[in-house]
Amino acid sequence: MYPPSRKDFISLTLSDPHSHTYNNGKHRRQSCWRKWKQLSRLQRSLILFLLALLLIFGLLSYPGITEQWGGLSDREDWLELNDRELKDVPPDVKPVLGPAAGKAPAPVAGPHVGAALGPDAVAEPRGPNVPILAKPPIKKKTFPKRGPPTMQRDGNVSDTVGGEKRGQELVQDGGEDEDKEKKIVSWRGAMIEADQATEPPPSASEKEAAAPPANPADTVPLEVSTGKVDRLEAVRDAFRHAWKGYKDYAWGHDELKPISKSFGEWFGLGLTLIDSLDTMWIMGLKEEFEEAKNWVEKELSFNKNADVNLFETTIRILGGLLSTYHLTGDHLFLEKAKDLGSRLMPAFKTPSKIPFSDVNIGKGTAHPPRWTSDSTLAEVTSIQLEFRELSRLTQEPQYQEVVNEVMELVHNLPGKQDGLVPMFINTNSGQFTHKGVFTLGARADSYYEYLLKQWLQGGKTEDSLLEDYLQAVEGVKKHLVRQTGPSRLTFVGELSHNRFNPKMDHLVCFLPGTLALGAHNSLPGDHMDLAVQLMETCHRMYTQMETGLSPEIAHFSLQASDGRDVVVKPADRHNLLRPETVESLFYMYRFTKDTKYRDWGWEILQSFNKYTKVSGGGYTSINNVRDPVNPGPRDKMESFFLGETLKYLYLLFSDDMELLSLDKYVFNTEAHPLPIWPSPPK
Repeated sequence: MYPPSRKDFISLTLSDPHSHTYNNGKHRRQSCWRKWKQLSRLQRSLILFLLALLLIFGLLSYPGITEQWGGLSDREDWLELNDRELKDVPPDVKPVLGPAAGKAPAPVAGPHVGAALGPDAVAEPRGPNVPILAKPPIKKKTFPKRGPPTMQRDGNVSDTVGGEKRGQELVQDGGEDEDKEKKIVSWRGAMIEADQATEPPPSASEKEAAAPPANPADTVPLEVSTGKVDRLEAVRDAFRHAWKGYKDYAWGHDELKPISKSFGEWFGLGLTLIDSLDTMWIMGLKEEFEEAKNWVEKELSFNKNADVNLFETTIRILGGLLSTYHLTGDHLFLEKAKDLGSRLMPAFKTPSKIPFSDVNIGKGTAHPPRWTSDSTLAEVTSIQLEFRELSRLTQEPQYQEVVNEVMELVHNLPGKQDGLVPMFINTNSGQFTHKGVFTLGARADSYYEYLLKQWLQGGKTEDSLLEDYLQAVEGVKKHLVRQTGPSRLTFVGELSHNRFNPKMDHLVCFLPGTLALGAHNSLPGDHMDLAVQLMETCHRMYTQMETGLSPEIAHFSLQASDGRDVVVKPADRHNLLRPETVESLFYMYRFTKDTKYRDWGWEILQSFNKYTKVSGGGYTSINNVRDPVNPGPRDKMESFFLGETLKYLYLLFSDDMELLSLDKYVFNTEAHPLPIWPSPPK
């Protein structure tokens, strides 16, 4: 029996003359704690149990409650995603998952059967929907950095530190911390760290289209077809899609910016258009070709006050015009080539006969970069195929004479190591500089390529070129070839003052194709063995990445372990739509007929469609091949994607072995085919 409740206060009731009463009882309530203590243990346990049930029920019902507040879901979920993964994208832009607006889904025959592809269907990978995100509104125009450490360049100046420009400007304000600290501007013949150079302010002579705000619809449905597809038609569709973006947003300009639907200007010579001429002809895209030809006839003029890079202009524009002339027989292209070639000649007026890197095609003047009198080996030794062919067509020997003199000088120079050459040469002294550093990547790669190809072009008569090539291959095998620890992959590293660096640029993936081409022309059989091994490594540089696309630079693990063979540093994870691997796949298939090389090329095309295709037209380079969720579009489509990458993929998938037979044509380093000269009578 419980005791009677205890009262610890006295209740008083008072009144005043106005009949107002006061009772202190209402101000002396027992505390909640006292009341709680007066409850039995059973009562307290029951109350706590009920409260716990209410709490659990509330937590379970929370998602349903939040879904009713539609005003919060879109904005706040996107902001959360933006903070976590998509730092480069503004909060008012959403990725579009699934089919692009206005595009009907393709019919499928069953749950495991690929969609039937019509004649105009774009063969796109089908799989998880990964958005290609639009870039944020551009706050300020940025220009590619074109200089060495601490130097600025003003006005309309060309890229001169590297050989072939593979320039890439980063157009997004966000990105990984590593990207903020170290962004890369890359050339085929050079690799320059952006944090070592300063950007010139925009000038009147460097034009850039104003970029409109990014469109959230700029995404592509990503599909993988498991059914049989026409691979040639898939490549044509990829070209049409890339060309559509260029035609709609960058017509007559150098490069397309597909995310912002604008263009970038480098030389102001319609670079992408001219680079693509022979590709369109080879693919049979007659309507597109006629439109481009009309522009060349009516709009293309080299009579302008513009500095251009000798090497880039030679391989892309001069090479593109010459190859298109050979394929079509149209003298329009030869006349344009003659005009350009004559305007490039002032570059060779140097004390050493080693050409300057820059030439003003309107003023007829040339100069080295402001910060140095050096040119790179790739620049001065990878223009020979084009100038030699121009002499043969015009019967004007001066073009061949100036480039042959360069090769003779380099042939006799001291400073080589078993055929390997330093990366720089001085235009005043004609001597190698920065000696002791050897690479087959940036700044030197196409020197080795052009040794073999000049020998082939000239009918295998120039023994010094063959001698230099064979010696260089032996030097590569002796000093630069190693194997990884995990999978015993063969790769080509770099040598710096006798210290080996297990670093290999994607650019080096030209080498399997070049070695195979030499072996096909009766050079040592072990060249082909090395080509097969290196081709496997270049393939792994794609398959070991989460996006299936190779990074710009790979480092290789030499330690025996179960880990990855390919190690990629944060600053090297970008992909610029480069052609070198598919170029070598083309050569390897032509010479071996092994269908695995076609399958590897098909995988690469699917990855390009999956992670770089932009719905409005065009393809974009990306920042991070290790992140399939947010690869980070860079908003730039290099001209070589149309001029080289898609061309080599088309030739890889073609069953016509006489289509640009490798016994009749030699491809320049921009994939423009030039004829092999008839052998002189003995």
